[in-house]
Formats: sequence, C-alpha cells, structure tokens
Amino acid sequence: MRLMVLGLVSSLQPVHGHDIRRGLLAYDGRPAMSVPAGSIYHALRKLTEEGLLEPVNTERNGGRPERTTYRTTPAGMREFRVLLRRYWWQYQLPSDPFLSALSFLPALPRAEAVRALRTRAGILWSHAEQQRRDLEEGAAGRPEHVDWQLERALRWFECEADWCVEIAGRIEDGMGVHDAELAPDLPADPAETAPDTLEGTRAGHDPRPRRRPAAGSRATAPA
Repeated sequence: MRLMVLGLVSSLQPVHGHDIRRGLLAYDGRPAMSVPAGSIYHALRKLTEEGLLEPVNTERNGGRPERTTYRTTPAGMREFRVLLRRYWWQYQLPSDPFLSALSFLPALPRAEAVRALRTRAGILWSHAEQQRRDLEEGAAGRPEHVDWQLERALRWFECEADWCVEIAGRIEDGMGVHDAELAPDLPADPAETAPDTLEGTRAGHDPRPRRRPAAGSRATAPA
C-alpha cells in the first residue's frame, strides 16, 4: 500500500483519496472496491506525518465531506524510488494461511482432504476464468503492463488449481499418512453431509475453463 499510494500520488498529483482508489484499477489491475477506503486514507495521513506527502488544498462541495488533495515531497519521491527498486529486485514469499494448514494435513481424514482440495481447485479455476475474461475484454487505454499483471495472476490460479487436483488424486490413491486412520476415534469429516458449495467440484466433474492463449497472442472471444 505504501508504494502504491506514493506512486499514484506522484503520477496523478494533486490528487485526493477517492481518485487514488480509482487509480488502483488502472495501475494495479484490481478493482478499486477491493481496497478499503480507510486503508488509503490511513496511508495518506501516515505518509503526510512522515513528510513524504503534503496537503495542497482542502475543499468541500455542497454537503459532501471535505476533500484534501495531496502531492509528493522530494523525500516522498526518494522513498518511492527506493521501494520501487526494492520490490523489483527482491522476492518475498506470499503469505497464505493454506501453507500453514498444509503442514497439518495428516490431522484431516483422507476423504475430507480430498474434498477440500478439489473444492479449492474449483474456487481457483473460477478466479482464473475471471482473470481471463478481464484480459479478453480489455480496457481502452489500459497500459500493457496491467494486462501482464492479469496474465501473471491467471497463470498462478491455474497452476495452483492443477496442483490441488493432482495432490487430491494422490491422497485418494492412498498416498500419505492420516491421523484419522491411526486413531479412528477422531471426529468424522463434517463435510461428508454438507452440500457442494461450488458448482463443478463434485467428484467426476472437471470444472476447469479452457486454457489461456499461447504467449504472444490474445484470445478474441470468451470461452
């Protein structure tokens, strides 16, 4: 958020928080509504306190709340460039609570682990299909690098979904050790009697959308 706010203010200045939210769609490839307004305004206040941003003007239109526009200070531009190069040249492992849960896979009954992985795959394929639609529909004036961000997300969703299906198959075939097999008195799988919550995740049905177009080409019609 720190890098995004500094970068957007430097590109759009003078700018207020509402326009920063809208700018996230053009610069970051994600819907503005996915970023809480409170997070943006908190970042604006904190960066201003640190001397990286400065208020330009505060105005009120009718009965609407006051709006303050901001611009970057020289120190703010230096911080932006430091962060920009840091994230380009370094790699940080993503934080995903699923990785912690995966460490305790043996604590799940085998059937529940299989079901959970296939449900997770269905959710990931759904996200992949949304990314694909965004790529195919395009947006007038949208920078190419935003499309590259969407393509990166699409490939990640597809890869993760395929992995989930593969591991579910291995578990179903008897690979791995599960505590429930060693201690039959463990509680039963709560999902055994639960209805499918995502269409296309039932056993025997493959909900995967068609694959993405080859590198260097762009599909022209949705699946």
